[in-house]
Amino acid sequence: MMSTSRFISSAVFVLALGAWFFVLRPVSLGGPASYLWVNGKSMLPTLETGDFVVTQQQQTYAVGDVLAYRIPKGQPGAGAVVIHRLIGGSPTDGFRLQGDNKNAPDEWQPRQTDVVGKMWVMIPGAGQYLQALRSPAVFAPLVAGIVVFLILLGGDPKPRSKPHEAVRP
Repeated sequence: MMSTSRFISSAVFVLALGAWFFVLRPVSLGGPASYLWVNGKSMLPTLETGDFVVTQQQQTYAVGDVLAYRIPKGQPGAGAVVIHRLIGGSPTDGFRLQGDNKNAPDEWQPRQTDVVGKMWVMIPGAGQYLQALRSPAVFAPLVAGIVVFLILLGGDPKPRSKPHEAVRP
């Protein structure tokens, strides 16, 4: 029979997994979320270099939303992701976006299919740490440490009893 604490732990795990699946699962895995870190000054004071942003795809976007979009194909910088504020336009004719720290709108007019998503969560400065984790000099020792930790903790906590010898009549 499952203990109450084990049941609660299992329920919390299932709920967290469900939240991740429906809310935080990356687009690359069929989910609604994209993750990026800010690089540049065009969105000051709202966003700074090193801020970590989670975006979510939406059916519609409104003026004032902060959107991440890919520069459309065939244009200089095609494929790069830009995060700026929506100031006008439409999904079919192209959105007009502008950085909070810019005097003029972006030269690109992305369509709905170019939009990565609307800013949902922003964690100031966290992008610097996440980017450092991608470095082999940091990632390899971190993984090695986790493996060693799991090996050291992975021993069988119950001592094994010796098998009983068969008694002959």
